[in-house]
Amino acid sequence: MHFVILGEIRAAETIATGSGIREIARLRKLYGTGRWRKRKGFADIKLRNGEVVIAEIHWYEASNVGKREFKIKRLL
Repeated sequence: MHFVILGEIRAAETIATGSGIREIARLRKLYGTGRWRKRKGFADIKLRNGEVVIAEIHWYEASNVGKREFKIKRLL
């Protein structure tokens, strides 16, 4: 991970579920079965260079697996 999430993720919402996720087969193979959801939200993050910014982040989540594969979509 090239950044660290500081505090809570705000305004989290689901943007895709189940077969609506393009990479569902890969997620199930890597992390196991579950009710997979692709989610997005906003958080304060600390970048590799030490700068703290607000960013929109996306991640995958399943109830029995947890949150996986965070990525920065845009800096605000």
